[in-house]
Amino acid sequence: MKSATIQLETLACPSCMQKIEAAVKAVKGVNAPSVKVLFNSSKVKLDFDEQQVSIEDIENAITKVGYEVQKSKVK
Repeated sequence: MKSATIQLETLACPSCMQKIEAAVKAVKGVNAPSVKVLFNSSKVKLDFDEQQVSIEDIENAITKVGYEVQKSKVK
């Protein structure tokens, strides 16, 4: 299991946060209970199984719901 922090463009509202959280949780291989969208810092923190999904797949899920990823950090 890997941990990731994804830096987003500024989040404008709480509903944006909910859309991103739902999109990330729906990605197969993401540990859904670990997903936290931090509104004030515009970050998403999560754990994922690198055997099932890549960080690029998770970033694509965020992009598909209309939000821009600035950078990601995986541990």
